Amino acid sequence: MSAFRCDTSLVSHEFDRQPIHEELERVRLDLHQLVEQATAFDLGRRTRDTRWTNGQMLWHMVFGYLIVWRLLPGVRLFGRLPDCFGRRFAAVLNAGTRLFHVINYLGGCGGAVVFHGARLAGLLDRTVSRLHRRLDAESEESLGRRMHFPVRWDPFFTETMTVADVYHYGTRHYDFHRTQLTLEPGER
Repeated sequence: MSAFRCDTSLVSHEFDRQPIHEELERVRLDLHQLVEQATAFDLGRRTRDTRWTNGQMLWHMVFGYLIVWRLLPGVRLFGRLPDCFGRRFAAVLNAGTRLFHVINYLGGCGGAVVFHGARLAGLLDRTVSRLHRRLDAESEESLGRRMHFPVRWDPFFTETMTVADVYHYGTRHYDFHRTQLTLEPGER
């Protein structure tokens, strides 16, 4: 019997990028359909359980993917640093949760004034295209890098998230807020 054993838990397995690509395309097509079918009246109607209108929520849903694009370099960076740096950074961000929520709300109100209709759909198209290209360029190592997140900022942030988790975050965020839209006839 050999003194060396192979620990299969340490063997790297190639990350399957296809589910993320499929999520991104599903969301892109869904947003196009929502934008094409929504009337001005629909967009001005309140959403379920938020203070935003449907138009503001659509902007916020797309903004989630802009956030993904901006988070990726940070996770790659903090994933290379000692864990204590990321933990402290997340703690500082958590301390600013109240201010974050105010800015997040006002950003949704203002963003919808600028980005709506075809302009909003085009923004998502460009962002999704960039995310597809970046995802394909990620190494296995970079997909596994992780950092601590401010869990009080968003219910879909977990204590630590990998680069791969951040790619999924945008769709989890989109799908959750999609249920709050009141674009169907007879809703609110």
